[in-house]
Amino acid sequence: MKLSKSTRYALYASMEMAAADERLVTVSEVAQRYGIPETALAKVFQQLVRSGLAIGSRGVGGGYRLARPASGITVLDVIQVYEPLRPDGNCHVLDTGQTDCERTLSCRLRGLLDEVEELARNTYASVTLEALTR
Repeated sequence: MKLSKSTRYALYASMEMAAADERLVTVSEVAQRYGIPETALAKVFQQLVRSGLAIGSRGVGGGYRLARPASGITVLDVIQVYEPLRPDGNCHVLDTGQTDCERTLSCRLRGLLDEVEELARNTYASVTLEALTR
């Protein structure tokens, strides 16, 4: 599983908010720390707010914080904002238990890749932002 830039930026932003506890984190603060363009990071923070993972506060002294405790947000929660679960493969199981896939080797490879992705997602789901930042 390869994560997009936006997903990595969202993970950085989420870790910074988790480490800050209730203190508001600014876009420029995170952008400077990780060398991320502020415009890209601002969009990431907005998406985290829309997804319900963060809360934004405007104006002087404004910034962002997590919407829930860091102990209740997993790395997978953040990843899924940008990397939704892939749909199942194109192979369909018939009543006989056989698949209707004509490219059996392709189906086997897809099965392996799905299994590896599931292991990665389970690992991400087992790590909270609190555990990652403490």
